[in-house]
Amino acid sequence: MSDVKGAAELRATIVFNLGTLGAVAADRFAARVEALGLKPKHAGLLAALDAGPAASQQDLARRLGVAPSLVVALADQLQELGALERIRDPQDRRRQVLNLTPEGRTLLSRCADAARSLDDELTADLSDTQRSALEQGLRLLGGQHLPH
Repeated sequence: MSDVKGAAELRATIVFNLGTLGAVAADRFAARVEALGLKPKHAGLLAALDAGPAASQQDLARRLGVAPSLVVALADQLQELGALERIRDPQDRRRQVLNLTPEGRTLLSRCADAARSLDDELTADLSDTQRSALEQGLRLLGGQHLPH
C-alpha cells in the first residue's frame, strides 16, 4: 500500500521543494554557462575572486570549502581561457596569487546575466512582493548556513 500521506508531507517540506527546484535551477544554469565554455564551479571561482582581494589557491579552497586540488584544476582551465592569471607572491615565492583578467570579468558578467535571466524565468509567475520575499528569505538562509 502506498504511503500517500507520507508523500504529501514530504512534498510540503521546504527542504524537499528547495532541493527539487535547486536541481532544476542548477541544470538550467549549467546549460547556460556551458555555452560560455564554463561549468557552474568555474562561475563560482570567478565570483569568489571578484568578491575579495587576490587570493592564493589555498586561500580560495578554504574560503569555498573545497579541496585545493579542485581550485587548481578550475584555475588551470580558467587560465587557459584567459580569465585569470597566476602571479608569484613577492613575499612568498612558493605561493601563487590568482587575479581576474578583463576576460575573466567579462565571463563573470555574462554568468551573472545568465543567472538573472534564469531568475526571471523561474519567478515569472510571482508578484513583485512574492519575489522580494523569496529573495530575502534565501539570502537570510544562505547567510546562516552557507560558507562565506
